[in-house]
Amino acid sequence: MEMSLFEQMGGTYHQEDDYFLPDLSIPELPAIGIWGQRRRRYLKEHCQALYTALLLADKLNDHLSEIDKQAESMFFQLVKQMAKQEGATEQLKADSQMEWVGMMNNIRSVVMAIIDREVIYS
Repeated sequence: MEMSLFEQMGGTYHQEDDYFLPDLSIPELPAIGIWGQRRRRYLKEHCQALYTALLLADKLNDHLSEIDKQAESMFFQLVKQMAKQEGATEQLKADSQMEWVGMMNNIRSVVMAIIDREVIYS
């Protein structure tokens, strides 16, 4: 018994007018946040071999998603710890809002630099 052309090619098809078109779907990619985007830019500009290897192995988005999760978790944990150490409390926020905002902005800047050094650019 001879196989039809569609059976030989595999997959599923649907007919539109006189044409049989393959049923294609794009796999759903994980959402990449700001940290993953920064990592992608760094790899693309400074580590082209690693970027290309991850891309060709279809592992780039998984890598970026993992970096994003790791960096996000680290960010919130470090901000919380440093705010406690520096005395950026809810009481300070209520008493002197501008001082508290300044402290938190400084803390966030320091934490972002730490994450860049330890996660994004490593």
